[in-house]
Amino acid sequence: MEMARSMLQGEHLPKAFWAEAVYTAVYLLNRCPTKAVQNMTPIEAWSGRKPSAKHLRVFGSICYVHSNREKTQAGGENRKGIFLGYSTQSKGYRIYNLKTKKLIISRDVEFDEDAMWNWDEEKVERQTVMIPKETPPQQQEEEGTGQTDMERRNQQAPGSPRRPPQSEETEEETPPRRTKLLSDIYETCNFVMMEPESFEAAAKHEVWVQAMKEEIKMIEKNDTWELAERPKDKEVIGVKWIYKTKLNADGSIQKHKARLVAKGYSSTSRY
Repeated sequence: MEMARSMLQGEHLPKAFWAEAVYTAVYLLNRCPTKAVQNMTPIEAWSGRKPSAKHLRVFGSICYVHSNREKTQAGGENRKGIFLGYSTQSKGYRIYNLKTKKLIISRDVEFDEDAMWNWDEEKVERQTVMIPKETPPQQQEEEGTGQTDMERRNQQAPGSPRRPPQSEETEEETPPRRTKLLSDIYETCNFVMMEPESFEAAAKHEVWVQAMKEEIKMIEKNDTWELAERPKDKEVIGVKWIYKTKLNADGSIQKHKARLVAKGYSSTSRY
């Protein structure tokens, strides 16, 4: 939860986007190494494949959604929005459209990660970073009139109070703030395991395919059902898969469990 709170505060986003921040935090945690699974990412421990980080973007940054794949230009059909995470239904980004006030999903997005939205003035603001300025050599200050920069500034503003030279040097030598490594930020966060929500998603991963085979095998062994002809005047209730990852006390994966259950809620019969 602390990670999601920091993501909102870092880009000055309203609390209305709390759910999006939590979801994105989970998405990122699943793609960051953790000691709970031998310094692998949860995605790699689950699927056996290392996740890509090429598509990751700064949460809450300004972005532009293109229509008909047009580039950003004056009068173009781009739509300004705020990046709020990643879609699990398709390879796209979740964008809050600043004009329609609606959440959309798009793949054709251009990001401006150095900009954020000013909610009070309703305009884009750029984040400024202080960069140290190189101090010219002492020889250059003595050339020409023989005056230093400090003396020339004092002559231009005779009524202004003198500032100690070290004060200005301290500002110039202050290094810019830099973003921490993802591994440093997420190491203290909780381990989160992502589980498939549909058969189609589970069928893409061998661990869940094996879990489903074990469930079918157990059903056949227990002889809990028998094949029958479908009555014409009877309603047939469907089934669905439920997936769960069981963990050990130390957070490591114990077992991938799949259960086949009846969709009793789909029945329209009245008693």
